[in-house]
Amino acid sequence: MSSIDLSSPTPRTSFLQPVLRALGPFLALSIVIIFFAVADAWQAQAAGKPGNFLTLGNVQRVSAATVIVAVAALGMTLIIISGGIDLSAGTALSLCAVVTAWSLKNDVALLVVHGNSVSGIKVSLRDAQKRLHKLNGDVSELTVRLQTGAAEPQKTTIEAELATQSATVAQQKTLVADLETQQKRIIAAAPTWTPWSAPVAVLLALLAGALVGAINGSLVSGLRVVPFIVTLGTMTLFLGIAKLIAEETTVRPEITQNPMWLKQLTSSSQDAMVGGMPMAVWITLALAACLAAVLHLTVFGRHVFALGSNEATARLCGIQVARTKILVYALAGVFTGVAGIYQFSRLSSGSSTSGTGLELKIIAAVVIGGGSLSGGRGAVLGTLCGAAIMAVIESGCTQLGFNNPYQDIILGVIIVAAVTLDQFRQRRLGLASR
Repeated sequence: MSSIDLSSPTPRTSFLQPVLRALGPFLALSIVIIFFAVADAWQAQAAGKPGNFLTLGNVQRVSAATVIVAVAALGMTLIIISGGIDLSAGTALSLCAVVTAWSLKNDVALLVVHGNSVSGIKVSLRDAQKRLHKLNGDVSELTVRLQTGAAEPQKTTIEAELATQSATVAQQKTLVADLETQQKRIIAAAPTWTPWSAPVAVLLALLAGALVGAINGSLVSGLRVVPFIVTLGTMTLFLGIAKLIAEETTVRPEITQNPMWLKQLTSSSQDAMVGGMPMAVWITLALAACLAAVLHLTVFGRHVFALGSNEATARLCGIQVARTKILVYALAGVFTGVAGIYQFSRLSSGSSTSGTGLELKIIAAVVIGGGSLSGGRGAVLGTLCGAAIMAVIESGCTQLGFNNPYQDIILGVIIVAAVTLDQFRQRRLGLASR
């Protein structure tokens, strides 16, 4: 008679484990929603007014508030599955928002085609006119001094200086005339090219995100330094670049430079709804579906999981580890670029510090959603649920009148619990493999 291995899981158990692991974040989200819905209804009943937590308007507001962290967390999911981490996600997000705002403010399409923008040529012309006015004043002053009967040696010096200043005035007048001509040409071309500035700004933000991601990936793979240290350094690097582009201020395009479709991308106002939700929600869900397909249906996705499970084994299996890491971080950077566009849409401005600290929420969304900081495990649905859990907690605490400190405490407890559960799972897997 053959012996039976009682230590091996039964078929039913082995089937249920992945199902429960996949649905765990969704169940956690459901529990959080039910808790706050009951608490809000109880509080509203005590106050003699209807509850607000489960209303459509509140759902729309929570969805609009979730997308920035959610879409950036999709990219972070890719990185964490591969065994890495990115602490620069918050400042990279700010950089992409600043790039979007700067591109709109400077009419980037017009700038590329004609070498200047309407606002830029106005500033150049104003500065040139100010300089011309000052030069004319200097010439007038020298003329008065010459006419007051200066001594012969001084007269010769004044005449030479006056000739030089007069020539400079003539050159400045020519410059002003050229700038006035350019201004007329650029103003005439503006109606044709300015509408293209918003699409180009979006494209530049995505390229900026991909570039900063590729920089992170190249440094991690090239220097062979742990991602935590590398991205801790690039976090400050990207912050400095954003400050340079923004000139250490907030970049605010004119109202006419910000198209309505970009303003309403993350808006929760009723006239901005598409199918009952902000457009950014549908874009995020579409990106999530694409990422899930990449992770589970492509060779690249299998390489990402293999890289996070055991990098040495992945290298021995012929996987191009360095190239895969660069691609992972670059693709995650594109998601960060989308989050930067969302951030600009929400604020209608670009600030170098607007994303500071968001990297913690982005990483937390992945961890709460079941992603392992040890690599090799993570799920798109889990990440979306993790981001939604944080947004629901924030909204629920606000509805119940809890202050921000209590929200932070609750989120902290959940993050610690998620990490502890992950470590417990890792230890169980380690014991089972012995």
